[in-house]
Amino acid sequence: MRYHSLVIVDVHAHVFPPEVRDNREEYLQRDAGFRELYADAKARIATADELLASMEAAGVDRSVACGFGWSDAELCRRHSDYLMETAAKSGGRLIPFCTVQPSDDGTRDELKRCAARGARGLGELRPQQQGYGLIDSEEADLLAWASDAYDLPLLFHASEPVGHVYPGKAGLPLEQLGRFIADFPGVTVIAAHWGGGLPFYALMPEVREGISRTYFDTAATGFLYSPDVYARVIELVGAEQILFGSDFPLISQERALQEFAEATVALDDEARRLILGENARRLLRLPDG
Repeated sequence: MRYHSLVIVDVHAHVFPPEVRDNREEYLQRDAGFRELYADAKARIATADELLASMEAAGVDRSVACGFGWSDAELCRRHSDYLMETAAKSGGRLIPFCTVQPSDDGTRDELKRCAARGARGLGELRPQQQGYGLIDSEEADLLAWASDAYDLPLLFHASEPVGHVYPGKAGLPLEQLGRFIADFPGVTVIAAHWGGGLPFYALMPEVREGISRTYFDTAATGFLYSPDVYARVIELVGAEQILFGSDFPLISQERALQEFAEATVALDDEARRLILGENARRLLRLPDG
């Protein structure tokens, strides 16, 4: 069912090629980051067809189909191929965010290839699991160059330095995320999972100024924060910098939308419109409607 009459864009959903789902054990052995998140057999692995079915059931108009931060550049390439191929067949409903291994010698060419084939962003990038840093590194320089050269927003996994432990918690340190944003002020960053709490540092004037081009997605909100996170972050950075994300299939899109509706009942209609889809539509230059 549709919870809203507005255009809905989910900027944070995960899909994998069917071969990864069908051969999970093989990939668990090949990649430590994948093993951290998907070793538990209950951790769902979804395909593009499953995401499209979810969108139909939940009333989601478009979804960003994210790649995975594989350590191996060839696995990144194969995953990106799947994202771009399925997006091309989706009639514009799926928006491919490809992933790369920035430490690989062939990454510059791979970035050019993905941009030419329709990639609309890069993500979900996981520097810690992929073995590189974002402070004074060649990998950071390369990602910033690609974002500027090909108009590709960078969606980084971000996790909180405090709070409960969960698979994937040991992600991008907040210091590195903040430093990258400061070092490359012209780059558009989408900081996943409310940026690991980065918006709360907007009480510091220099941080507020520095994150003016940064977006924060709401993926997995129900697992991380109390519902008033929406109102608090709007007070600090404005509704214009918040993007709706589900983290499908970790959380179903229907559930994420229902949680959004319950958490934002006190917000004005314009704030809900911006967060649910208008901000993403403008950022990704999507057609209206």
